[in-house]
Amino acid sequence: MSKRVVILGSGESGIGAAILAKKQGFDVFVSDKGKIKSSYIDELNAHQIAFEQGEHTLEKINNADIIIKSPGIPDKIQLIKDLKALGKEIISEIEWGYRYCNGKIVAITGSNGKTTTTSLVFHILQKAGYNVSLGGNIGKSFARLVATSPTEWYVLELSSFQLDGCVSFRPHVAVLCNITEDHLDRYDYKFENYIASKLSITKNQTQQDYFIYCAEDPVTISYLPLVTSSVNSIPFSIEKQGENGAYIEDNQFIINLDKPYTIMSINEFALKGTHNSYNSMAAGIAAKLVGVRKETIRESLQDFASLEHRLEFVANINGVEYINDSKATNVNSVWFALETMNKQVVWIVGGVDKGNDYTILQKLVQEKVKAIICLGKDNDKLHKAFSSEVGYIVDADSAQEAVRLASNIADSGDVVLLSPACASFDLFENYEDRGNQFKRSVRNL
Repeated sequence: MSKRVVILGSGESGIGAAILAKKQGFDVFVSDKGKIKSSYIDELNAHQIAFEQGEHTLEKINNADIIIKSPGIPDKIQLIKDLKALGKEIISEIEWGYRYCNGKIVAITGSNGKTTTTSLVFHILQKAGYNVSLGGNIGKSFARLVATSPTEWYVLELSSFQLDGCVSFRPHVAVLCNITEDHLDRYDYKFENYIASKLSITKNQTQQDYFIYCAEDPVTISYLPLVTSSVNSIPFSIEKQGENGAYIEDNQFIINLDKPYTIMSINEFALKGTHNSYNSMAAGIAAKLVGVRKETIRESLQDFASLEHRLEFVANINGVEYINDSKATNVNSVWFALETMNKQVVWIVGGVDKGNDYTILQKLVQEKVKAIICLGKDNDKLHKAFSSEVGYIVDADSAQEAVRLASNIADSGDVVLLSPACASFDLFENYEDRGNQFKRSVRNL
């Protein structure tokens, strides 16, 4: 009799896990307390996978041999507590995909920059002719890739939630961009719990593997003792010139592994700004470690196109620039966004607060922000943080209203910046929906 696999949650992660489980011959059941997207229902039916929506039926879940939990489901809910009390094996879709993966993995995590860095690594490996796929927290789920289009290499963006359910997952190259306070609501408001989650990307790595980290990130450096000692740790730095890793010297990006390789001038990076220099350096090291020639790395870092919803230029209307940074879902991402602005900013911010501390933004807001539009259902915390820093702060309950207000406030030469610092789920489906509604509203002005 085949083992029973129950998948909780029916997003891209859950559907990918279900397809892989079915392909491996398991008895598969998908359960979602919410509504399943019609396109995913079609896929489940096509693969003859049983499912339920709108409820969790305990008798259909409790008899599972393996439970694969959506990264969006917290461990603290009663259902998960009860299943753990029954001794059930509960894993993430990333762990599930890894168990059937025959390729090598470059995995990228971090509070900020992981999507950009992941996309850069994939771009470089693709340009170098590698048999490679992109997935995880970006694009298709890892399990779906393993089930339907296996490749020799996988470049995965991983959130802390995806790492939390990993047991044996072992990337050949792990990249940690940085660690700043984020998702504290999921970690009992204890920063050290979130830090441990991020660093767990290295827990199964061996001396054949590599861990790339930022030598200028104070949290990472403080917690480096938690990283497994067997892995080859490789730092990157803008300020420090070291014998090992990557660094900047006279504006030149240098990778020093067995010997120093001058890759290119940082002025040639396609992505501008200090934060993007870090992302480009991390991606460059990862690519070098898996055997990509320095000429290909240079060309790839020169011709990479910027990402949608990440400091994305939308339009210039009556001399006002509109920029979509909807993917900035935490305070540190917004800090980077504001730091790159060289014009006066009308800042659209807000959504579901994740335990944010806005104090690190106050100096930048004083210097660069002329008005704030709060886009969320509960904006009290934003008003308290910034009402004394700007002359104008107002609420909006839709992207259309926020854009209309911003266009009335902004003068020629200003920037209207959507950079929310918060999750999107109070008014939007996700950050993409928020960014797309913002762009539509701008183009309708």
